[in-house]
Amino acid sequence: MLKDHAHEEVCDDAGETSPAQPSRRRFLQSAAAAATVGVAPHLQAQTQPAPPDAATAFQPAPAPARPVKLMINGREYTLQLEPRVTLLDALREYAGLMGTKKGCDRGQCGACTVLANGRRINACLTLAVMHEGETITTVEGLAQNGTLSPMQRAFIEHDAFQCGYCTPGQLCSATALLSEFSAGTVSTVTADVRRRPPQLTDEEIRERMSGNICRCGAYVNIVAAVRAAHTGGNA
Repeated sequence: MLKDHAHEEVCDDAGETSPAQPSRRRFLQSAAAAATVGVAPHLQAQTQPAPPDAATAFQPAPAPARPVKLMINGREYTLQLEPRVTLLDALREYAGLMGTKKGCDRGQCGACTVLANGRRINACLTLAVMHEGETITTVEGLAQNGTLSPMQRAFIEHDAFQCGYCTPGQLCSATALLSEFSAGTVSTVTADVRRRPPQLTDEEIRERMSGNICRCGAYVNIVAAVRAAHTGGNA
């Protein structure tokens, strides 16, 4: 007959009987069972997958790439681009024109400045598909038939660069600056904005080039180079 351990009695030294004390094994088993019951809800909470983020749950699938035709430096490129590709990435990663630099990628430094139909823009702030059919000029397109442009020669002669990382954007911006000034475009430092500026002063150059940052600090020489290119070297 099986013994009921809950009511098992044992004899003490005096020969009297007393209720049996729980065994060590039974105590440890009871403690382990209690701990398991206590931690189970936490384990279940950790193993449950996190609910999807509301911001990403309804994200549309990326649009497929499509051919985009760009006229870059006199050559037509047909690039397979997803609509959200910036002009900067299209130039560097798809057309292989690495002269245009990616600096801040936020339109703050001007390193990615290129010319779109002669107008200077930050290539990191615009999409490539927005410029289909336009004429894009990068630093690689400033020279003609292997001959440096007047602005490029002026930058070399006046030592208007140090590390050179910002130089492609500086050159494109300065090239557009001369065209803008010749067209009579005023700036915020022009004395009378109702009239075309009478001369391209150093103050005008600094203001018109203020969107291009040179972390090496070659600004004095950059101003001198732009002035020389404007006057034909007679600065």
